[in-house]
Amino acid sequence: MDAVLYNLTTAALMVLLFLSGRTVVGAETIARRRLPWCAAGLTAVAVAGVVTQLCWSGAMDAFDADPAKTGWWRVVTSVFMQNGGPIGAVYNLITLAVIAALAEWFWGGPLMLALVASGIFLPQLVDALFGATEGSTDPRNFAGSSGATYFLGATLAAALLVRSRVAKERLLALGVPALGLTLWFAQENGHGLVAAYGFVLGAVAWLAGRRLIDPERDLTNAPRRSVGSVLTIVAKPRTGANS
Repeated sequence: MDAVLYNLTTAALMVLLFLSGRTVVGAETIARRRLPWCAAGLTAVAVAGVVTQLCWSGAMDAFDADPAKTGWWRVVTSVFMQNGGPIGAVYNLITLAVIAALAEWFWGGPLMLALVASGIFLPQLVDALFGATEGSTDPRNFAGSSGATYFLGATLAAALLVRSRVAKERLLALGVPALGLTLWFAQENGHGLVAAYGFVLGAVAWLAGRRLIDPERDLTNAPRRSVGSVLTIVAKPRTGANS
């Protein structure tokens, strides 16, 4: 029962992250935005990690972030290993692709990747600062892209809070750190804690760089290939086949 509740509340937090990201980007603008190549590349690396696990039984031992093991690379490689079975792996890959795309459209590709890197390294640095150097006893924290995804999604919620003047949207954004911290204190759910970290960094990133960040760049300078144009091309053969 505890595992079911954990999964449900973790999924509820992801819903808030997705809704916040879609709102700050503008759901009605997505078809006019350029293809999110950085997000696609990041997702491809995560898919390659899953393929490596399927092809090599020793991949998890070599690349996870178990604190009982040594290896400087583990903090990075563990993000691209998946430790939740087939359903968990698919969930992590889909949510990474969607959240990374929304983040790329808002922050831009380079800053999105920098925020992902922050989501990988910052929680470990904060844990070390407060003396939690042994890591979590929850094996799910030894591998998986979900932590970086929740961190990245929370940066979009923070941007929504500081940019929006609509009460509903601001409440939606505030729901992310509120639920995240609740999950951490009630369940020791690390997804909630990293979401709180991401929310703080997202607010700082927007306030510090808002003059350089241009979330509407695709709307003022139409890209040669947009999401909508690609979907139209993909749909054409089906229309011809049906006729």
